[in-house]
Amino acid sequence: MPCLRGGKDLRRAATAIAALVAGLGCSGQPDPQGFPNILLILADDLGYGDVSAYNDEAKVETKHLDALARQGLRFTDAHSPSTVCTPTRYGILTGRMPFRNGMRGVFTGVEGPCLIEKGRLTLPQMLREVGYATAMVGKWHLGMTFADAEGDPVHEIELPAATREGRAAAGVERVRRVDFARRVPDGPLDRGFDQFFGSVACPTTDWIYAWVEGDRVPVPPQTLLDRDPLPKHPYANDNRRGLIAPDYDLEQVDLVFLERSVRFLEEHTARAPERPFFLFHSMQAVHLPSFAAPEFRGKSGAGPHGDFLLEMDAVVGELLAALERLELAESTLVIFTSDNGPEIASAYHMRRDHGHDGARPWRGLKRDQWEGGHRVPTIARWPGKIKAGSTTDQTFNLTDIMATLASVTGYSLPNDAAEDSFDFAPVLLGARDVSPVREFTLHQTNRLELAIRHGQWKYLDHAGSGGNDYSRPLLAGLAIDNGVPEAPGQLYDLASDPGETRNLYFDESETAMRLKADLDRLVAAGRSAPRR
Repeated sequence: MPCLRGGKDLRRAATAIAALVAGLGCSGQPDPQGFPNILLILADDLGYGDVSAYNDEAKVETKHLDALARQGLRFTDAHSPSTVCTPTRYGILTGRMPFRNGMRGVFTGVEGPCLIEKGRLTLPQMLREVGYATAMVGKWHLGMTFADAEGDPVHEIELPAATREGRAAAGVERVRRVDFARRVPDGPLDRGFDQFFGSVACPTTDWIYAWVEGDRVPVPPQTLLDRDPLPKHPYANDNRRGLIAPDYDLEQVDLVFLERSVRFLEEHTARAPERPFFLFHSMQAVHLPSFAAPEFRGKSGAGPHGDFLLEMDAVVGELLAALERLELAESTLVIFTSDNGPEIASAYHMRRDHGHDGARPWRGLKRDQWEGGHRVPTIARWPGKIKAGSTTDQTFNLTDIMATLASVTGYSLPNDAAEDSFDFAPVLLGARDVSPVREFTLHQTNRLELAIRHGQWKYLDHAGSGGNDYSRPLLAGLAIDNGVPEAPGQLYDLASDPGETRNLYFDESETAMRLKADLDRLVAAGRSAPRR
């Protein structure tokens, strides 16, 4: 019998937690262990204000997400681990702040190796150890090691990339050199997932457009993408001219992901209904380019990106409908969230052309340290456990998913795992008088600029946004003079100034220096969660 990390016998732990969950009033179709099924849905570049349950001025009604919020718990102070996608995925799957890994930026094309270190405990591995079937569908974007015909990693090939054109040529050349007959050794199957279907990196803006099935690419990319037939609009420009496989359609990506997730649910229910599952559905929507499927075009009344928002919400609705049809809804914990705030181009054009603010009511966008860059819509539903129509203003980081699910399943996390993950199970289950779970919350940008949150106070250990350049034409109109441009850091009182317009770095210097010391201490400690 395998053992839980931390030394507890699996059978003994499963029996104990089954009793605990049963005591909480489990409903639906519980498995023998009493654990819930888990469906984690991660949207891409979906801002806090893009969901109508969070924004009463949203120009697209996200009716399925709104219904999910009415049926469950809505977080109003939830944050992605980073302001861009690759590091956020690392944080979700490891429970560790990604700056501790040291990588700046994101992966493109066939870059690697996998950002999740070999031997590090992951969320799917943890759940698999307590009996879950684990599957991922969608965007991986955490790096893989592709090899050439000689078996050498293509990401180690030295190619000129000093210019934008050089980087493009290098990205395509690396894909050309891949021997696709070889297994990819450090993808999802080597980080805890039993099954994977999806894309290497960004599904519709990359140097490789091909499906990954398990640890192989069954239909390799063969030709350069022909962009002429694709839609032309302000939301279509973020679309690299990479190599594409003949069975890959950029306008159908999210519907293909949907079909594969529904297939997993159907096959798992038929094959092993007594075994709990963890399904991570990692969407393309609503990352640019906004290529909504034909059936959604022109349906939102808010342009191409509005149509893409509508498709994203419809995909969520279909996943929830599949749970209902398969009689899994009552026994499934659903968590919906996003990897960071809205992209610059989509936010700019949606504001200008349709009066829709994807970051409302926060300042900042994707890549920014300000709230709009990382405060994300987050909803959890677990019928019979999570109170319907509830909200929480507890400060939550997506790294906390791992410790929370460890608590739900009785897993004893070791101290060398999930170092920035806190247990929010009491918040989910509606325990009364729950004190703030987090004393401090760390934030980071794609450039590894850092910030710390303590209650109403937020300290940014840098000047400016930490990510975007606000002298750019699309952003210049959003620049705010916070009164002290010479300050080396920023301090905001989110209770009185949620828009982060007044930098109190000098006015509240003692608070700024105290938070700076707390930030330095937690960085040096290698963890922000208490030792277990």
